[in-house]
Amino acid sequence: MRKLRLALLYTALAAVANLAVADNNAAEALREGDMRKLIFHSAPMASSDVAFLGEDGAEMTLADYQGKYIVLNFWATWCAPCRHEMPQLSQLQTMLGGDDLEVVTIATGRNPRPGMERFFNEIGVDNLPLHTDARQSLARSLGVLGLPVTIILDPAGNEVARMQGDADWSSENAVAILQTLTGTPS
Repeated sequence: MRKLRLALLYTALAAVANLAVADNNAAEALREGDMRKLIFHSAPMASSDVAFLGEDGAEMTLADYQGKYIVLNFWATWCAPCRHEMPQLSQLQTMLGGDDLEVVTIATGRNPRPGMERFFNEIGVDNLPLHTDARQSLARSLGVLGLPVTIILDPAGNEVARMQGDADWSSENAVAILQTLTGTPS
């Protein structure tokens, strides 16, 4: 009886894993335009447990977001491509943000809070978090070498895809990719 239960459990876990890979493959096949730079991993990669500061000043980790897909964006106030990309990330949060997906922005390096607030005000962004990684500890632990970098995490907190450079995250193509990953209707 125990072997039968274990066999059923193994079969169910394998089916779920195959479904996740199928969703990643389907999402990867949709890449066009800016999204061609989005690199999907052949298997989910472990994320990081390094702490960063939430917008309220409390320490957080990426585990605080487990249970939904995360579009994790590393940016800085001095980064011109970040200024171009951030309003589109804001639009993505408006379109898809909720129980299945959230856009999480983390300013990495020296970004004083007043400068971050001014940056968001100037570009009209009011729905994204002002998290900080001042010592770049989280960014380094995730191999972020330039800005902007956007990492997609699955609900278990594993990295499934990554993009170096800016993109139009509010484009039909980006939305279709993320809807395919999350299994939400278009």
